[in-house]
Amino acid sequence: MSVRRLAPPEQQPKEFAFNKANLDWAKKKIANYPEGRQRSAIIPLLWRAQEQHDGWLPEVAMRYVADMLGVAHIRALEVATFYTMFNLEPVGRTHVQFCGTTPCLLRGADAIKTVCKQRIGEEGHVTADGQFSWVEVECLGACVNAPVVQIGSDFYEDLTPENFNKLLDAFAAGKTPKPGPQIDRQLSAPVGGPTTLKTAKA
Repeated sequence: MSVRRLAPPEQQPKEFAFNKANLDWAKKKIANYPEGRQRSAIIPLLWRAQEQHDGWLPEVAMRYVADMLGVAHIRALEVATFYTMFNLEPVGRTHVQFCGTTPCLLRGADAIKTVCKQRIGEEGHVTADGQFSWVEVECLGACVNAPVVQIGSDFYEDLTPENFNKLLDAFAAGKTPKPGPQIDRQLSAPVGGPTTLKTAKA
């Protein structure tokens, strides 16, 4: 994985604070941890901060969360730069996380990456209309249905250039396509349907 850096100063907002709903949520989340262990809430709080701030995590939000938890600012920075789930620069409204690990590559992910480059641009680029961006990530954990991308909180599986282009078309039109396999497959069952345990147990 390459070095992950923060967005340049000109893209960083001057301030950040949770809105009332997120502040109430954060206080409840922190209260779930035993006394002296509240810093363990850092990942969910950073995640909520990212959700509130248009899908990316500015430095001022990391500092805000660190102050809430009573930890050094560097601790929040360490967490945010380690996990690729945190976007350190502005992203598109439809942010594609492309799985580039071996199982996906063996099932044709290179062709999906080509579509990303053709439709969106280079990795990390946000389209002029602010709609799309993409980044390559490590395993998304749905290897049986490779190739896979994650968009928002949803996983889109069994991708081909054709059905992936249709997904992007749907997002561009303001729709949210049905997640999961994009071919005739039931969840992670074999293509064509189950092959074992096909009768009800007596």
